[in-house]
Amino acid sequence: MKTHRLTLILFLFVAYVAHAQVAVKTNVPMDILRLPNLGVEVALGKKYSIDLTGYYNPWKFSDSKQHKLLLVQPELRYWFCDVFNGHFIGAHLMAGAYNTMGFKPPFGLWDDMDTYRYKGRFYGGGLVYGYSWILDRHWNLEATIGIGYNYVTYEKYECKECAQKMGDSDKNYIGPTKAAVNLIYVF
Repeated sequence: MKTHRLTLILFLFVAYVAHAQVAVKTNVPMDILRLPNLGVEVALGKKYSIDLTGYYNPWKFSDSKQHKLLLVQPELRYWFCDVFNGHFIGAHLMAGAYNTMGFKPPFGLWDDMDTYRYKGRFYGGGLVYGYSWILDRHWNLEATIGIGYNYVTYEKYECKECAQKMGDSDKNYIGPTKAAVNLIYVF
């Protein structure tokens, strides 16, 4: 956790020294789903920006459900108009760890996650498209969608509560890797 804080502080320091425009954001649908997240985006000129978003959920839900997650997702963006305004395309990387049980995940990665517990890591990247609407001088609303690849390692456990390991393996995933509706404050 200290490494992530240091990375964020370094990111903001570089932006301050470079006198770059900086924005802070949160993915509102993920906030509603109780998956805390925070992003920082720094302009690298009139057409490029770099975004660093992180998700962290350490909590266990009731009824033997949990979706513990740590995800870091850096992204380089090209803006067709100006930074923080209009259409953009980009490329992102992602890495994270998870411990999930009691849910049916989207896109069919595991069909039996409501019965078994999965724990592991993932690494990958993809391409994104998005649009940012200027709401006023400091506030923007942004929609982003991404598609890409993830290499997923996992350990499968016999039941939700017990620690009886059934095995471990890996999967290759191709599909959606990012979806966000971000509320943004631009400094």
